[in-house]
Formats: sequence, structure tokens, C-alpha cells
Amino acid sequence: MTRIIADISVSLDGFVTGPDPGPANGLGTGGEALHTWAFSDDPEDRRLLREATDRSGAVVLGRRLFDLVDGPNGWDDETGYGAGVVGKPAFVVVTSSPPGSVRLGDLDWTFVTTGLADAVSAARDRAEAASASSGKDLDVVLMGGGELIRSALDAGLVDTLSLHLAPVVLGAGTPLLVDAVPRALVQQSVIATSTATHLTYEVL
Repeated sequence: MTRIIADISVSLDGFVTGPDPGPANGLGTGGEALHTWAFSDDPEDRRLLREATDRSGAVVLGRRLFDLVDGPNGWDDETGYGAGVVGKPAFVVVTSSPPGSVRLGDLDWTFVTTGLADAVSAARDRAEAASASSGKDLDVVLMGGGELIRSALDAGLVDTLSLHLAPVVLGAGTPLLVDAVPRALVQQSVIATSTATHLTYEVL
């Protein structure tokens, strides 16, 4: 069964970027520490990354995040989604206006201009098609940014929340759950590694 999984790294004080994020500084000041686990040699970190990306049938992201990953300092063969770990899933971008061109033209991009719910629905269709083709269950991953994930949680679009809690206090930046709609969660797993604490919750 295809699940909708919100997956994001967050600081101990609840930020998904450091202060002053922007086109040339996507994660903000100090924000690189949030993703140390994704580049770690810790075997458990590697396993979690491999298993998560291996189940990704489609990935949803917002326009600001797309502009960062498709920008000149963005993804490449070594730093893209699941780079060196799995194949490349379909990517669905929520935007009011599709870009005129795409640098990462070898990736499968879909731009949805009719809102987040339609983007998640389109991603589910892509993931279910990929599941049928591969013969295994694949999920939709909401990779961010923070506002997209908060909006998806508020709208009841998320089945599973996966947080990678980095051992850093950023003090400011982009908050994840500020002013979020109250919602009950059920803890599914807690895995501590040398670089992060990986938390998984079922969203009720």
C-alpha cells in the first residue's frame, strides 16, 4: 500500500534551516548540521537512508526547495535524492508558476499549479504506477520544505511523519511545526545513531 510520508531533518529547537536561508545558502547559517546523518558512514544511518529512498515511488517538494536543488549549487550525481543509493523516483513540485527551464533535465519532474492536495494525489498516482511496475510497495515522500510539510500535516494528507533529530541548536531559522493544527501521533520507532535520533510516527 502506498503511504504518504513526511520526511525531514530538524534541530533540537525545531528548525529545518538555520537563520537567513536563501538561494545561495539554502539551509541557512549552520543548517548543514541538520543533514550530517545523510552523509554519515554510520552503518545504521546508511541503512535508514537506503531503506527510505528505496521505498520512494514519488517525491513532493515546494517551489522554493525546487529552486535550490535545481539551482547552480544544487543537486548533482553525488548529492541528489538517494544519490549513489537507489534509482531516481518521480518528482512533483507544488508551484503557482512552472519554471521556464530545468537544469536537472534527466529527472522526471511534474509541476502542479492547483495546490498541495492535487500534488500529493499526482505523486500517489506516480508511486502506485511505479509499484505496479516494480512489484513492490512504494511510497510518496514529502521532502519539504518545512512549510509544505506543516501544511500537509494540517490538511490531514500525511500517514507517517519521519523526523531526523539532529544534535544541534540553531536558535533561529525556518520552524517546522509552529502554529500547527493539533494532531495526535503514535510513536512507531526511535533509532539513535552516532549523528541523529530517527523518529517515526503514525499520524492519526
